[in-house]
Formats: sequence, structure tokens, C-alpha cells
Amino acid sequence: MINKRSWVLSLLVVFALLVAACGDGDSGDTTETTAGDSTATTSGGDAPATTSGGTAEEVTLRVLIHQNPAFTEYMDAFNADFEAANPGVTVDMSIVAPGDMATSIQTRLSANDVDVIDYCVAPCAGFSNAIQPYMTGVEKPAWQQLIEANLIMDLTDEPFIQNFDEATVRDAVSFDGKVYGINMGRNAFSGMFTNVDLLAELGVDIPTTWDELIAACDTINASGNACMTQGGGDTWPIFVGSYGLLGAEFPDQAALSEGLWTGAIKWNEGKALETIERFQVYATEMLESGVTGLSHDEATARYAAGDVAFLPTGTWQGANLEGFEPDFEWTYAPFPGSDNAADNQYLFGKYDLSFLIAEDTPNPDVAKAYLAALSDPDNYQAFVDATGFLPTQPTATLDSVLGNAVSPLLANYRNAFEQIWVAPTGAGQWANAWQAAAWFAPYNEWTDAKALADQAQADLEAGLGG
Repeated sequence: MINKRSWVLSLLVVFALLVAACGDGDSGDTTETTAGDSTATTSGGDAPATTSGGTAEEVTLRVLIHQNPAFTEYMDAFNADFEAANPGVTVDMSIVAPGDMATSIQTRLSANDVDVIDYCVAPCAGFSNAIQPYMTGVEKPAWQQLIEANLIMDLTDEPFIQNFDEATVRDAVSFDGKVYGINMGRNAFSGMFTNVDLLAELGVDIPTTWDELIAACDTINASGNACMTQGGGDTWPIFVGSYGLLGAEFPDQAALSEGLWTGAIKWNEGKALETIERFQVYATEMLESGVTGLSHDEATARYAAGDVAFLPTGTWQGANLEGFEPDFEWTYAPFPGSDNAADNQYLFGKYDLSFLIAEDTPNPDVAKAYLAALSDPDNYQAFVDATGFLPTQPTATLDSVLGNAVSPLLANYRNAFEQIWVAPTGAGQWANAWQAAAWFAPYNEWTDAKALADQAQADLEAGLGG
């Protein structure tokens, strides 16, 4: 998996470390063995230890990642190859439940007890929700606090950063003009799985505008099939399914966030009110009846039956759908929430896990070699193949039905609103109206879009002091 070029580079880095270690004397950071000892001694992956005879130093690289079956399986194989390519290096990898990552990262960085971290703090979204100049009285995100506490290494000038596309580097791992990591993948959740065969049978084209979507649903429902399904039993998939509608109505999601903060945009006026009204149409008219009895995963199984045209949800369900082996051709298309087809060509989502290096790592060169190996195009392609993430390197491809569908849309990939928005401190419970699709009956209590929009705006202004 690690190619020859990366192997040579990594070996040279480690060799330099070994030479330097031999000349440093006893710094208190190593445990030496006397001549004749057959093995090096380490203690739980703590301090590096010299090998037998004291002629070389073994380096233990402490890596912290979150639990995810496909990801952890890949990392096990990658670590074995990295150790084989770098004699003397042992990777001590800790695997933590996603909900515990924030605490584990903070604790281990503060204790100088880790070298490389997978920054997957819930909701595992890279450097999301950055504080903007127009935001006041809000708490800085955890990743920014770690950087400002000098706990994360600046990687701006590392050559391997150039392997990733410019938008990824800018949007996922940069802060204040510097780069602090590598982002390994992204998800999109603004599109809808589309039953190509069913549409063809009914003589319906894939809709590209809101009016075309309404007309398509009318035709599909009249045929006895269902327009859309969703996992309404879990509630949250309802508003996830409407991300594309929000993005289509407001393609510039950063401008939407700023407008809501400054008052230039109000939830109960103009296009924002229209968006909430369309949320209600989607949630109460386009989705088939009975979705409150389906979980998120069950909705994908339901969709695989073949009599539903659209499943608006995240690309992460692509592997599940393929696993059900549906007896129809499908693709993944943008949700056409706008009357303007040009605004319906964007793919909104989030950047997922990123790798960062601890500023105070005792093994900076080995840690950088580790990230360089992860960033190597051949290794990165293997990572994408194993995990199914949408790639963040321009040379990588996702070889699947989903990958073929999404690939042409990646040039129009943008951070979704939830990755940008920071609610004002003190805002009321209905202020985050980008989730409003899940607030209508039967998922919640609301039945009137205008009344909901008025309440959302009032709750927002409670935090803004308006």
C-alpha cells in the first residue's frame, strides 16, 4: 500500500532520527537495554526505548482514532505497512467511541500523551462552525481552542498538503491563514437517490426545478407508486432530506448565516419564508404516508423495493443501498429546491475526519512521515476504496454507482449550512429553522408554515437581542 517513494522518504526520516538519538545522550526520554538484551522495553507505548546494545532508538508513534469498522480496518492494515516500511517504528493506535473523542483528544493533548489524532469530534466535521466577525457572544469551536492553546502543529509548508484539493484545505483544515491537518473525506447530504428505471417507465425526466419536482411527484403518486420515502421514525432524517432544498434556495450558505445574524434575512420574510413553506410541502406531501414507522436504515431498505422514486438523504447510504442489490438502475441527483435550475446543481455536505499532529510530539518527523504516507495518492485511493468517503484528493476516484453519480458534482461541492451556522447565545428552541422540515406534524407540533416562521424569527431575535 505504501509506495516506493514514500517508503524511501519515510526511511530517511527515521534514519535521521536514529542518528540524532545516538548523539543526544540520555535525555530521560528513553529506556536503555544493556548489551545482550534481546528485546527493547516499552511501557504501554509511552517513552521510546533503545534496541539491544543501545545502538538504535525505537520510536513509538501514538495515534488516536475514532471507532468505525471500515476505517479502523483500513488503519490496522496501513499501520502494519507503515511499520514494515519504517524499521524501528511501532504504531500504538488507540480506538475510541465517537462520542468520547472530544474528551480523549483534550486529555491526551494536554498530557502530551499522543502524537497523531483523528479529529473526529461529534459531529465529525473538520474545522466547522468557525466564528465569523459578525458573530458576537458565542463560544469558539473546540478545534480553534486547541490551536490557540498551541496544542496542534502548523503543517502549512508540508509538501503532502498539496495532494488535497484547494477547497478541502481551505474549508476543512485551515485557520487564520495556516493549515493544521489533512482531511481524508467528505459526505454529501443535499441530494436524493433516484430510481432511474421507475422514472423512465412513467415517462418522467429527473426534475431540475421545484415545479418539475412537484409535477413528477403528482405523476408518480397517480401511478400508484410513491414519490419519496424517508426515515421519519428517527425524525432527524426528515430535515437531512431537506438540506438540498435549503441549499438550492440559498446557494451561498455563508451569506445566509450572515444575513440571519445581521437581520438582512428573516425566517418569516421573502425567500426564507418560502423555504419553510417548501419544507412543509416536502415533509407532508412529497413523502409517502407511514414514514414515521421507518428508521433511517429501514427507509433505505424500503426504497430498495423499487416502487419509490426518490430517497433524499446522505451519500453515506450509498453502500447500504448497493448492499440491498435493488433490481433497478439508480443515481444520486441534486434536490431541485429552487425555481432556477442553475441553483440546483450544487452538492452540499460536510468534511469528515481529519488527521492532526500534536504540537509537542517528541517524534515530529515520524508523525509527519505518517501523514505523508496517509496522503500518498496510492494509499489515499486505498482509503477511499475501503471507506467509501467522497474523495478530497483530485486524483482519487470512488469506483461505485454512487461515485459515478457524484463525481461530476464534486466541482460544485460546498459546506452545508450546519457547518457554517452558529446560533446566537440565548436563542430560543425554534431559532434553527433550517431544521424546520422535521417540525411539521406528524413529526412535531407545527401545521402552519407562517406561524412556525414567525416563531423561528422571534426565537432567533431572542439571542440577537432584537
